[in-house]
Amino acid sequence: MTENEMSTLRDVADNAILFHNGLWGGPSGFRWSDNDGSAAGTVPQWESESLEALLRRGLAQIHPSVGGGRLAKVRLTTAGADVLDLPMAA
Repeated sequence: MTENEMSTLRDVADNAILFHNGLWGGPSGFRWSDNDGSAAGTVPQWESESLEALLRRGLAQIHPSVGGGRLAKVRLTTAGADVLDLPMAA
């Protein structure tokens, strides 16, 4: 796992990432999450690429929004949480 992917995995663990479905209010893609759960800006391209890799590997998943809202939370899977529990190399 790359350093960027580990950083992104930590952002997901901190509930800092949302997915905008693009139905209205802007194009689909990943957004930063504000303290109140609203979108706080678009994540950089490198982080979007890392998020896509984490989703493909089953380390994170997009949870559908309640009530059909346009923003969905990106959360760790059990496998993703296990990766964060691994000891870090010095």
